[in-house]
Amino acid sequence: MSFSDSMAGTCSLATLVQPHCRLLRSTVLRRLYSTARMGRSSTPSVSRVYADVNAKLGPSWHEYDNLQVQWGSQDHYEIVRKVGRGKYSEVNNCSLRVVVVSIAQQVFEGVNIVTEEKCIIKVLKPVKKKKIKREIKILQNLAGGPNVVALLDVVRDPASKIPSLITEYVHNVEFKVLYPRFTDLDALDYCHSKGIMHRDVKPHNVMIDHEHRKLRLIDWGLAEFYHPKTEYNVRVASRYFKGPELLVDFQEYDYSLDMWSYGCMFASMIFRKEPFFHGHDNYDQLVKITKVLGTDELYLYIDKYNIRLDPQYDELLGRYPRKPWTRFITSENQRYISNEAIDLLDKLLRYDHQERLTAKEAQAQAYFDPVRNDATADGESDSSG
Repeated sequence: MSFSDSMAGTCSLATLVQPHCRLLRSTVLRRLYSTARMGRSSTPSVSRVYADVNAKLGPSWHEYDNLQVQWGSQDHYEIVRKVGRGKYSEVNNCSLRVVVVSIAQQVFEGVNIVTEEKCIIKVLKPVKKKKIKREIKILQNLAGGPNVVALLDVVRDPASKIPSLITEYVHNVEFKVLYPRFTDLDALDYCHSKGIMHRDVKPHNVMIDHEHRKLRLIDWGLAEFYHPKTEYNVRVASRYFKGPELLVDFQEYDYSLDMWSYGCMFASMIFRKEPFFHGHDNYDQLVKITKVLGTDELYLYIDKYNIRLDPQYDELLGRYPRKPWTRFITSENQRYISNEAIDLLDKLLRYDHQERLTAKEAQAQAYFDPVRNDATADGESDSSG
């Protein structure tokens, strides 16, 4: 008896489209795709760009377990105020030594009392030394890169041993205020070219100083060195910006994860919908994605890489057609949208991570022509002046 015959007595084709048969319908689809890929090897997944960077640069570049941290003096810094809102917003004008004993993983505006220069102080959680060393090593490796926040000092409380990272000060403007002008992919291409995935790209980690025309990609605590065919932790990135590869537990991901996250930010920018994919948990996040990109495309993706979906998705995934991006255009957001913007978005938000634009490819898209033209005009005016 064939697979289709065995299912016929359970639910007719007509009832398969009814809500109460969602579980069966999803199971049928998964079995069909599973049957199709039996005996077939999966497509290897290696980054299309910068795949061998760390191999070329060698262990001294990417190994951080034995990093010898040069600790600065904690007493050189004072807290001015907390950056953003939260439980400790009332903390201000006190020494770092006083603050660090009572809180961890908070970010503050501070001042170096020796040089009287402003800075940002990130008090770290009491996590494994290896993770702290990784963040320090990555910031050291990326020092001087375009739009990468500069690490100025690393200090540690003598009593609690809790470390803090001291980085350059950026007078931040709320991200969505500058939506139409957020165009900079230099930081992502730079870190990728150095063999590093950020793994937590989101608006909160983009600091923009409009007055001084500075943009900085911050918080490298989840960043990691990329090595081909390595299985990485999928518990990275913030939910609304998690790539499908994380949500289906595909561990051999690469730099393209950052490009999905960037694509989510870009969708929020042009459609004025924040976040664009608003899942209530990680399972629902994938459901929200399939309602836009379609379920058929999802199954093609998991088939290509021989991914086994979590059985919980049997109850959650229906069958959704792909929506055209024009469905999200409204009278309120239409002035932010162009054919070039839609084309860029479509090439970023792809299930298949190997089909997404790289940061350098994204920079070359027609959407950014006005930015390039402005830069050219500025250069010509400077030279003529």
